[in-house]
Amino acid sequence: MSTSDPFEIFLACAPGLEAALLAEVHAKGFANPVATGGGVTIEGGWPDVWRANLELRGAGRVLARFGNFMAFHLAQLDKRSRKFDWAAVLRPDVPVRVEVTTSKKSKIYHAGAAVQRIEKALVESFGATLASDAPICLKVRIDDNKVQFSVDTSGESLHKRGHKPAVNKAPMRETLAALMLSECGYDGREPVYDPMCGSGTFVLEAAEIALGLNPGRSRHFAFEQLATFDPQVWADMRAGSARLETDLRFYGSDRDAGAVRMSAANAEAAGVAHISHFEVKAVSDITPPDGPKGLVIVNPPYGARIGNKNLLFGVYGALGKVLMERFSGWRVGIVTNEAGFARATGLPFLPHGAPIAHGGLKVRLYRTDPLP
Repeated sequence: MSTSDPFEIFLACAPGLEAALLAEVHAKGFANPVATGGGVTIEGGWPDVWRANLELRGAGRVLARFGNFMAFHLAQLDKRSRKFDWAAVLRPDVPVRVEVTTSKKSKIYHAGAAVQRIEKALVESFGATLASDAPICLKVRIDDNKVQFSVDTSGESLHKRGHKPAVNKAPMRETLAALMLSECGYDGREPVYDPMCGSGTFVLEAAEIALGLNPGRSRHFAFEQLATFDPQVWADMRAGSARLETDLRFYGSDRDAGAVRMSAANAEAAGVAHISHFEVKAVSDITPPDGPKGLVIVNPPYGARIGNKNLLFGVYGALGKVLMERFSGWRVGIVTNEAGFARATGLPFLPHGAPIAHGGLKVRLYRTDPLP
């Protein structure tokens, strides 16, 4: 494969949010996006890989599917791996680790044996260095006797934006928060308020979108250590997006003073402190901020996180009562793992979507139209 030939790129996301990621990928202009289980596939070249890591808020990881061949037994896997053009993608001086998944539809079904053969081929034919903590992960899928090679171009998960120093005990991943904002119809042109803000994830994501900031602007990626990397093109790409201006403000409150301090510190690190405001406030005391109406989005405690979930029905009920009484014209999004908690709010929710994998649980996003 030539390094300029288009190939398939897989953009991973939390199951249940594939449609939301597909909408973001469409909006960003990537070629031939198709939703599939656990993500979206596109077609492109290495600059598209770099741009996906830099710009996509909802993708958790970007895998470049850069080559494949058929193999019906281990000896054939060994021989064809030795002939594969690894130098087109990998660098011998950058350590690599190999992960293999197989299916029963393949004659090669023992993943451990396949790992050994591919590792040996990499070392003996290419001079690769292997390491369990290598910065480059070669992912190999053997399905129906087709051996597909992918490289994880992200490194650390993309929810780690690189500019969030403080995280609370039950964080909402930034990638999930971004897609849930999108599911609520948020596009950067209205205020957002989170009355249980924790470390400020929803507020920060909303503010960054309003300012047109790329989510990957503050971090490094695994693709920077591949043979396909062009530092000048990457530098131009990072410098190419202009920061937008906005008159909007983004708000968070929490009854925990430590959470409020954490959110303010994170806003400062992300470069959005000038348009965000955090304060210590109980849910019973919240009021709409001055200015245009927008979106209230909140990730309240779940029964699994607290222990005695019966205590939480009152929390959800109080939240719903305050929103109905004081936030006329605002839309609401609430994330929870139990329909009973959502019902306890008394809010007029629209039909909900698919369950979403989050922290070992299945949660749903409950949304409303503008409240009466």
